[in-house]
Order: sequence, then C-alpha cells, then structure tokens
Amino acid sequence: MSGTWHARSVQLGMIGLGRMGANMARRLEEHDHDCVGFDVNPAAVQAVTADGASGAGTVEELVAQLVAPRHVWIMLPAGFVDATIDQLVPLLEAGDTIIDGGNSWYHNDVDRALQLAEHGIEYVDVGVSGGIHGLERGYCLMIGGNDGAVSELVPIFDALAPGVDLAERTIGRDGDPASEERGWLHCGPPGAGHFVKMVHNGIEYGMMAAYAEGLNLLAHANQGAEDQQHDAETAPLEQPEYYRYPLDISKITEVWRRGSVVTSWLLDLTAQALDADPDLAAYEGVVSDSGEGRWTINAAVDLGVPVPALSSALFTRFSSRDRDLVGNKVLSAMRAGFGGHAEQKKDEAR
Repeated sequence: MSGTWHARSVQLGMIGLGRMGANMARRLEEHDHDCVGFDVNPAAVQAVTADGASGAGTVEELVAQLVAPRHVWIMLPAGFVDATIDQLVPLLEAGDTIIDGGNSWYHNDVDRALQLAEHGIEYVDVGVSGGIHGLERGYCLMIGGNDGAVSELVPIFDALAPGVDLAERTIGRDGDPASEERGWLHCGPPGAGHFVKMVHNGIEYGMMAAYAEGLNLLAHANQGAEDQQHDAETAPLEQPEYYRYPLDISKITEVWRRGSVVTSWLLDLTAQALDADPDLAAYEGVVSDSGEGRWTINAAVDLGVPVPALSSALFTRFSSRDRDLVGNKVLSAMRAGFGGHAEQKKDEAR
C-alpha cells in the first residue's frame, strides 16, 4: 500500500465529511493516521466515528483535539472555504497548516497563502481526483505550497494516494518510485496544485465530450433504414444505403474497453452506465459545470494558449442547459425573414 512509504503517523483534522471527505478520513484511519472529523451534519460525523475516526461537534472542538503543529484539511465546496478559514485563523497558531482539498480557484490560493503567512500559518492547496471510488482506489493528488509545509504532510499524501500498483511503471523509470509514481505530486508554490487540477478538469470535459459525441454518432448510424423526410426545410440523407447500422453502443463501449487506444476509466464508467440503462432513460442530458472548465478557458485566454477542444466541451455543457435557446430562436427568425422558411417543431425535426 502507498502508506508503507512513510510510516510516521500524522494527526489531521478533516472539515467536510461529504462524499469525498468522509472516505478520505476512512482511508487515513486505515493507514493508521489519527483523523478528527467535523461536518455541519451530525450524522456525517457519526458515520466516520463509527469507522474509527474521532469526531467533533464544532470547528472549535476539532481544533482543540489537535496537537500542535496542527494540520486542518478543508474538504468543502469552494464557496465555503474562505468563511471556514476565517473561523480557523483565531483558533490556530504559527506553525499550523490549513489544507484546501476542494476545487478552489488558484487565484484565491495565492491570496490566502499571503494572508495566512501574516499569522505564521502555512497554506497548502491540493487538487484531488478520485471521486466516490477513492476509498478503494486512492486519490490522485496535485499539491501547491511551500516545501516545508508539504514535507510535513508526506505521510498523509502517501496514505491517500493510490500507490505504485495502480498503473504499470513508465518505461525508462527505475529505482525507488518518485512521489508522482505513488500518485501525488508537489507541483509548485501556493496555487500550483489547484492550477494543475483546474487544467485536469478542463481535459476531463474534453474527454467526456469526445466520448459523448462519438457515441451519439454511432447511435444515429441507422438513419438510412428509417423513412426519409422530403420537404423544402429538410436536407435529405443522400445515400441512406450507407447508414443502415443498428448499432448497440452498450456493446461497443464494452469491446472498446479491451485493447482499444481509447480505453480509460471514463470509458469503464460509461460502459457500466449503458449496461445498466441502455437508453440512459434516467438522464435528461442537462450537464452541469462546477467552474473549473471556465477557469481553464480564462487562463488560456490570459496566457494566449489555444484550447479549442476544451472550449467547445464547455460550451456544449451550456447548450445542454438550453442556454442556446434564444440564439436558436434568432436563427429561425432570420430564416423565416429572408426566405419564408417555416420552423419545424422539435418532434418533426431530425
């Protein structure tokens, strides 16, 4: 296991015991670290204490159970982090460390680190990937912070990370596995961890969009076998004989998982979803975004770096929420205005 790299036990306070925070606390306890958990939901605290962690009813109680130098990990939505830090600062001392493991904007990390430095408190930002499966698989960690603060937390990172066995070693690497091979990386100074995680999530948007678009094309590959609509408003399918493939995308995703170059964990999850619900009837196709994709595009604009695939993936999510409805109505209005084209209803259009 990854925890064997650094056997030293570290005490950690965990604020936020949601889907990820609770499992991270459990994983730390499994690796013999002392974790004290707090959540505004008392049931969440009770759940982790039942699995071996210590619990606290308030932030004050959590800090009181920690031995200096204290390490407090915040695992909350980005909008709650600053208020939580404001609660913590009067309770902590110089030499203590606050870790933000949520998906904060990296600009905020830079500002927080400077503000906390005035109190002698260290700040470490950790981008965490692993989702609800991290308890078993481990978490990929992208870390920003000062060298000294990060080095104190190495046993924690090794315990949370997947370890070397999750993937084959890259050809050319030998000797003792480096931290990145164990599943965590100190990327640079404060903000660097969340910057890398931000781009990671932007790439995730692009990968998800590529799978979705490709599978959507496969799902429509049997149009040639359907009755063809012929009118002035509909471009005909010119060669229907080339599009008569009643494809089973559930089976296609399953075969792609075995030996294909597009194999990935995202494909594994897609195959599982399609096997359980081939028509994906449980979903309406409204795709949310939590902000990281937007920040990625903003950074690309600031730096003058082209990211057309990532931009397209983000805008597609906006379209899924009918944010293009007015624009599409304008298009229909213009067609009607210049050519007298009657708009087709959605159930008529193909």
